[in-house]
Amino acid sequence: MNRVLSFFGAPVVLFARTTRAGAREGISWRECMVQLHELGGRSVWLVMSGMAFFGAVLVTIANSQARRFVGNVAVLGPAYFELLIRELGPVVSALLTASRAGAGHAAELSTMSVNEQVEALEMSAGDPYSDLVAPRVVAGLLGVPLLSTLGTVAATLSAVAVAGLAFGVDGRAFMDPRYVDGWDLLAAGLKAGACGLYIPLAAAVAGLRARGGAEAVGAATTEGVVTASLGCLLIDFAVSLAFQLLRL
Repeated sequence: MNRVLSFFGAPVVLFARTTRAGAREGISWRECMVQLHELGGRSVWLVMSGMAFFGAVLVTIANSQARRFVGNVAVLGPAYFELLIRELGPVVSALLTASRAGAGHAAELSTMSVNEQVEALEMSAGDPYSDLVAPRVVAGLLGVPLLSTLGTVAATLSAVAVAGLAFGVDGRAFMDPRYVDGWDLLAAGLKAGACGLYIPLAAAVAGLRARGGAEAVGAATTEGVVTASLGCLLIDFAVSLAFQLLRL
């Protein structure tokens, strides 16, 4: 029960403290750009290559299902394209980002914690929430939606190429937007934005409470990645369920 309360409550408490500290102390936009490069710039190739492979797998599944049930991938292409835009593009991109950037944030902050650099920052009139956490949160809110967009584009182009080269199907059938509307784009944007907020918070919670030595750094890094990944899946489910209940 304590772990469940910590999973849901700790990031919320940290977000409240970070917001209050950021409003009181201000946020270094230079540090935000540094963290945006760390999160977005260093993750872009991982996300785009991973999503390109994912698009190839997706169109392979679509082709298999089409040949089995309807005989032509052009019939199922638009439905899979909507699934990619609304569900899989933002969430899989966020999971890939959590695996790299979430681990980096948790490892860096836990190393600072076990080396007592966080306490030293507080003793020198600094605030770890505004100086360390807030720039990472801003970077997540900006970087994850951008990475999700690039990842979805990479998956789409890969699917189009595989459909044409491997299956002899007009790849444009996979890009048919007839089922994609504004609600799909809104759902995708909400998922990407919420994941972008949650990933740095989950990593910061794990990193800032690390105590001990190298073993604690490893444990905090693992906890940060696992918590961030599970949080992204939970956000995906919650947003999808809300849109289903609202019939959007």
